Formats: sequence, C-alpha cells, structure tokens
Amino acid sequence: MNLDKDLVAAFAPTGRLRASINLGNPILAGQDAATGAAKGASVDLATELARRLGVELELVVVDAAGKSVEVVAQERADIGFFAIDPMRGADIAFTGPYVLIEGCYLVREGSPIRANEEVDQAGHVVVVGKGSAYDLFLTRELKQARIERSPTSPTVVDTFMALGEAADVAAGVKQQLEADAARIGGLRLLGGRFMVIRQAMGVPKSRGTAAAQALAAFVEEMKASGFVARALARHGIQGASVAPAGNAG
Repeated sequence: MNLDKDLVAAFAPTGRLRASINLGNPILAGQDAATGAAKGASVDLATELARRLGVELELVVVDAAGKSVEVVAQERADIGFFAIDPMRGADIAFTGPYVLIEGCYLVREGSPIRANEEVDQAGHVVVVGKGSAYDLFLTRELKQARIERSPTSPTVVDTFMALGEAADVAAGVKQQLEADAARIGGLRLLGGRFMVIRQAMGVPKSRGTAAAQALAAFVEEMKASGFVARALARHGIQGASVAPAGNAG
C-alpha cells in the first residue's frame, strides 16, 4: 500500500480506522468468552490494516449483516466485511473476496424435503436472517417458496423452531446450522449447498478510487501471504476456504 497522507485521511478521516465487525456471521467474528471482546478473521484483518495506516483501530460491533452494511454506507464506519451482493454496491466499493463460505439448508429430521432442489415449492416457508447474503440471494432466486425473516443470522434456527410447522427450512452459514443442529437435535442439513458466499472487505465509495484500489490490493496481499489462512486456522474456523487470487472469487 502506498501510504501517503491523503490515502490515510481517506481511510481514517477521524484519525481512527473504524471497522464494522458483524458478530452475526461466526466465520468472520465472534466474542471472546473471557472478555466479551470481538475476535476473528475480520478483526485480524482490520487490525493489520490499521497498523499499516499507522492509526488506532476502533471496532463498530453489530449483530447482523444488514447493520454492518448500513454503518459503512452511512460512513459511521470506514471499512466493513460483507458478502458481495449487487444490492449492497450502491454506496460501498468491494474488494475481491478473501473467504468463500457455503450457504446451506436445514430441515427437521422428519421433513420430506431431501434435496436443495425440493425447497422452492409452493407452500414452503424458508427462514433467513434479515438483510443477510442469504436473504438477498434467496429473495431473488426463490420463485414459489415464501421467506420468513429472523432478526439476525444467529437467530435463524431458533426462529425456525419457534414457528413450528409453519416453517419448513432454515437457511444460513453451514457452520452455524451445524452448531444449532447439534445443540437442538432432531434436525439435519440437506446435502450440498445452495450458494457460495464471497466475503469481501468494503469502503464507502465516497472515499475515492484510490482508497478502493488500495483496499483491494491489501486483500489480495493478505490472501497471497497466507495471512487469511492463518487467521482462519487460529480461530478454529471450518466450513470456509481462502478465496483464489483476483476478483472472481
């Protein structure tokens, strides 16, 4: 990164790098059991970027993807970590993806639904986290099934269970669904995945082309150097892979 003063000011106009951290996606971030502080691959990346910029890091912690998008789009945070989606691109410049995550479906053990292709049928209700990548994707893709939204992605399965027979499918991060299935019992994941989520970093478009290009280069370096892979391993993350080089994901 070419760290001239104009670029530092573009990233951190307040003198601090304010990073939006979404606790609603366990692949990206979680809370330290002892301190309650946010931790995870996204925190590690934000910390490294702040170090390179020579500014302090301030975490803006939220519990849902939609809120994370909102605080960056409204410039209450300077950078964020999001699933790439065209609906989010109006105000935010995305890097290429740094992590790929599987989106999966979960059903009750006794459900007649056995394959992803059987989900989109009239009368089926699919529970997703409001504003999540799954919400945005399935809102476009599902033609017959109806979507029910829980407040956040971590509450999807609890909402699914609370709805009882009024809900047929829960959709979300594979790792989160697996953990909830083990916690609750009587649930199973459908085989395969219905989408691959490309997790990227983003900066408000108002910060200019140079900031967007610098952030994109930073992400590519973090992938190529092994930083992202080490972060995932350090935090015990499974169900995610480092995205290939470039913007395609």
